[in-house]
Amino acid sequence: MAGQTTQTSRALREGQSIMMDLIRWGQPQNALVGILLGLAFGIIARLLMLRTDYRQYPTYPHGRIIHISLGVIAAALGAVAVPALFKKDYTAITFLTLAAQQFRDVRKMERETLSKIDSMELVPRGTTYIEGIAMVFEGRNYLVILTALVTSLTSAGLGLIGGIIAGCLTLILVFKLKSGKMLSHIAEAAVAQVRIDGPDLFVGDIYMMNVGLSSNQELVAERGIGVILTPFNANGKATLSNLGQRQAILFDLATILGVYRDDGEPALVPMAKLDMKDGRLGIFVLPQELDAEKARVVVQRVPILESAVRMPTEASVNKEEGRSNG
Repeated sequence: MAGQTTQTSRALREGQSIMMDLIRWGQPQNALVGILLGLAFGIIARLLMLRTDYRQYPTYPHGRIIHISLGVIAAALGAVAVPALFKKDYTAITFLTLAAQQFRDVRKMERETLSKIDSMELVPRGTTYIEGIAMVFEGRNYLVILTALVTSLTSAGLGLIGGIIAGCLTLILVFKLKSGKMLSHIAEAAVAQVRIDGPDLFVGDIYMMNVGLSSNQELVAERGIGVILTPFNANGKATLSNLGQRQAILFDLATILGVYRDDGEPALVPMAKLDMKDGRLGIFVLPQELDAEKARVVVQRVPILESAVRMPTEASVNKEEGRSNG
């Protein structure tokens, strides 16, 4: 009986020794797998959110190289934070704080760069649009950290397969957060007639400006395109009244369709003005490409700037009113 007990104790000790050996060798391996998996999914997330579109920003290739490099750094920070915390190395939180400061500096850098470029544009973006772009680039780095962190944490807890599943789910979330709403969510765009009544220029029934020279009047009548945005509710009216949102519309139209003007010709500048009675927005532009329907589609797809969003229906005095269409 005593011999059997001794053998059992010896077997238990050997089993514990084997388990300890597996833990000692398995933990670093699992940590390495988690770090690599988090790094990979973080980089994929940044590449998924990186796109050079009609605005040509970030520029190709050097602007993209800068943002990809920052994405790799963000992914590495998020992936390494998990094993550091498992080892009770709480200085990892300090590194994340420093990373947040660095990405705030990225936002400042983007703001300054775009502001300098904007002064050279025939139709500028405007400060609101620039601030929105800078905010997006900062926020996307945080999404990369989140992707790497969740993937690495799940991989450490549930293994390789669990980490891959978590990474894929996070990528779906990142894809949904990649872009916000467009003007079609808050207003309806329709092509409107551009007409000259004496020296007065109208888009539909919305007065735009005074055009004094007959040569400019002929040019407006020949090449002018008008679009009217009709907001769905009070939120849309308040957002369209923002000057930064209006400038973003004009910039996108000028970028995609071109603009028929040169420096020093104020009479040919694209313009967006409100109908003070009902909050409709009239848009006048002289594009290089004369396609009114394309102009309407471009207007509908202009992003709603976060800094321009106004929601008066959320005020307590307006709670009883319906809140639909944005």
